This record gives sequence, structure tokens and C-alpha cells, in this order.
Amino acid sequence: MEAYTSDDPATIAAKSGAKWLSMAFLQTPSKGSCTLDWNGNSSQPIASSTYGSSIAKIQANGGGVIPSFGGYSADTDGTELADSCTNVSTIASGIEHLITTYNLSRVDFDVEANSLTNSAGIDRRNKAIAKVEAWAASNKRSVQFSYTMPTNTNGLDSGGQAVMKNAVANHTRIDVVNIMTFDYYVGTTQEMAKDTETAAQGLVNQLHTLYPSKSSSQLWAMVGVTEMPGIDDYGKGETFTTADATTVYNWAVSKGIDEISMWAAERDNGGCPGTGGSDSCSGLSQSSWYFSHTWEHFTN
Repeated sequence: MEAYTSDDPATIAAKSGAKWLSMAFLQTPSKGSCTLDWNGNSSQPIASSTYGSSIAKIQANGGGVIPSFGGYSADTDGTELADSCTNVSTIASGIEHLITTYNLSRVDFDVEANSLTNSAGIDRRNKAIAKVEAWAASNKRSVQFSYTMPTNTNGLDSGGQAVMKNAVANHTRIDVVNIMTFDYYVGTTQEMAKDTETAAQGLVNQLHTLYPSKSSSQLWAMVGVTEMPGIDDYGKGETFTTADATTVYNWAVSKGIDEISMWAAERDNGGCPGTGGSDSCSGLSQSSWYFSHTWEHFTN
């Protein structure tokens, strides 16, 4: 869900049928800061007063939320936490505070744009995650960590691969690599469900190189895909249809991947047929929550 809107997470979860929500995004208020807020907004601190009761309601219903750091805007202007803050221990403390405030079992890092080439930020982030993993283990907390990154139709580009290579070098456990299977911008009409499958297969091949001791099923269990239902930012040449939703669901079940997600829940309606790249509607003629309902059994 788009946490920069005024939407209530528990309401979104109830209407969509999604037991789990990714919440985008967490960032610093300015470049160079080590303060972490929702959307970099000081009026939305990491505190029980911000989303606390709503997240607790989702958890009480057997689900949960996955807060996501970064995102395109923060990754572009330097306000992603590890790009902005140069102290690894402070970064780790911020992540730990987030986990304890909302009793989280997974945290995501959306790394794209300039964050894919900021080698210092990449290294700080992975070192901080490793610190948090050690802290979680010592406190008997089970917390997973995922990366959300752009992809081409054959897997991660060089930037995404560099993020994962650095994670391995830092002995940082990454549980899920969630690829954004949209906005390819290759200039041709795409078959979006097929492209999801080839991108994920490419990712598995790349993960096999990084984790040669893992079995095929273990590698597929590290895969997540995030679709952009309807017409994406590129335009009608990249349209993820309602039929694609069923195809991807069946494929995901057969492969045993970890996650199907979407950008974003607020787009899962037919309010703007023919419009591409909207934050509030898919551009398709569809029923409200069609994609959410198609995929809701994946996490159930």
C-alpha cells in the first residue's frame, strides 16, 4: 500500500482480502539525516501513534505488514536511510526500533535508481542488516529481510546483482529477492505474464551463482514478484491484464515462490480505463480488488 496516502492499513487489508501488506515507504526527512520517518515526514514518526493500532489489528487477524525502506523518490534524492546516514550502527538501531515498535517479522528494502550505484550505501545497508540479524537472534526474534529491486525480462541488472554480491560478502542473510516485473521500457509490446516467468528464472540462475549450495526449491523460495496491475508507467505496451493475474498465480504456486505483490493496492480498481501509470487506478475496466482477490489465497 501507498503509505504516503491517508489510507488506513487495516481498512485496505479488510477490503482487499490481503492478509499481508507491504507499506511504502520509510525514509529520512533530508539527505544526511539519520532520522527515520514514514515518507520522511516528521509528523509520521516510527511510533505506536503512527499506524500502531491499525497494524496490530492486521496482526490480530493472522496477518502482518512489511514496511519498506527507500522507494524511487528516496533512492533518487539520497533520503534512503543507508544512503543518507553514514553510521552503520545508527542505521541498524533505526531498523531495530522499527521492528520492536510494530512487532515485525519482515522488513523490506526497496533499492532502485541511484541507490543501485551507491556502493557505500549498499555496503552500509548490508552491514546494518547483518547487525540487526545478530540482534534478532540474540533476542530470539524471527525477522526476515527482503530486497525489492527492478528487473529486466531476464533477471537483475548489474546494479541489483551488485547489491546481492555485497550481501554475500558481508554474510548478510537475505531471505527474499522481490523483483518489480514492470516498467521494462524496452520499446516493444510486452507479454507481461511471460516476462514475469523469464525474469524470475533469470533471478534464480543468478541466485544459484551466489548460493551454489542451495537446492532449486530453496532458490525459488527466495523469489518474490511485484506486478503493476493494468497499464504501467511505460504505457499500453506494458499492460498486465486480469488474465495475466491468473497465469502468474498458477505459475507462482507451481514454482513455490515466496511472494506475489503489487504496486499498489490503491490501484486495484477500474476507475480510469485507458490511463497509464496512475497511483489510484489500474487503467483497466475491472472490478474493485480484482487482483487482490485473485492472489489473496497465495498467503492464506
